[in-house]
Amino acid sequence: MTMKQAISFPHARKTLGRTFAAALLAGSLAAPVLADEPEYEFTMGAIVSPGDIYGKMTTSVPERISEATNGKVEVTVSDSLIAASQVASAVRDGRLPMSAALHTYLAGDEPRMGIFNLPGLIENIDDYQKVRDAFWAEDVARIWDESWNAKVFAEGAWCNTRLFSKDPIHSIEDFEGKRLRVHNPQTASLIESLGGKGTPMPMTEIVPALERGVIDGVFTSACVGETMDIWREAPNVQDWGIAPVTGWAILMNNDEWEKLPSDIQEQIQGAMDELQAEAFGGYKDFVQKAMDEMEEKGAKVWSASEEERAELNQEKYTQGAYDSWYQRAEEVGFDGPAYVQQIRDVLEK
Repeated sequence: MTMKQAISFPHARKTLGRTFAAALLAGSLAAPVLADEPEYEFTMGAIVSPGDIYGKMTTSVPERISEATNGKVEVTVSDSLIAASQVASAVRDGRLPMSAALHTYLAGDEPRMGIFNLPGLIENIDDYQKVRDAFWAEDVARIWDESWNAKVFAEGAWCNTRLFSKDPIHSIEDFEGKRLRVHNPQTASLIESLGGKGTPMPMTEIVPALERGVIDGVFTSACVGETMDIWREAPNVQDWGIAPVTGWAILMNNDEWEKLPSDIQEQIQGAMDELQAEAFGGYKDFVQKAMDEMEEKGAKVWSASEEERAELNQEKYTQGAYDSWYQRAEEVGFDGPAYVQQIRDVLEK
């Protein structure tokens, strides 16, 4: 058995075992015949995401596609070939045929990719799905196609963002002077308006920075925070509803996609449709499990009330984030305020 065959063989063996008796009676095996060698081989760039639903979904892509295409397509996932900030541009430039990219990392170039970073707008995964279904998924698919030469296979979201901090941050005043790791410019602007300091930082540097006192806290996925034990250095795990969702998309370079026969395309897209359904369908349970495990181990879990969130989302704190987003929207060539109003209309805000 070759290494390439081994990708799908365990599933095939199980299927053969269950159906062997019936197959003998029928005179043929019921299980699909897998290709001896894949006809198409692709590498997919991914981002390091220990414990997050993003990682669970992206690492399942090879098996899903191999099974859907009867072994004709082999995908290898790598989180080390390309820097996290380049997984989308690598597909656009043809350096990688596939990637699992984060919208947030592209929000500086294309602000529509960062709608969930605007304070008080999209507040949870339900809001995100409503906006996606209404217009955003179709709009962003067009942007991926035109600006990144990429086809979108599936989308999902990282586990809800939490603020992990050494000291409790349970009031507006508690943000004063705090150095907090952020992952987008809108959150950085909000934190600065609250008297803190937003600090961009790669995931690999977070724990050492907390240990050395370089930062006082970090905004990151609840699931990553649980798996990486960030809560041990920053035991206060708070939900302020700040940039609560970080969307991701599984992409393929358009040129590579167009080389595939139509039947293979249909099989791949079918597998990715199932992946997307699972990514959203299992999202809340996945997040809750991480939260429960942290709390059981001693993390101090806290959520801001509606009144506290309303206080944080006052215009005097949020206007800077919106103004910079609107300015970038004008530079890109679309009406930022109208786009935000479209989102508010969908969410009835």
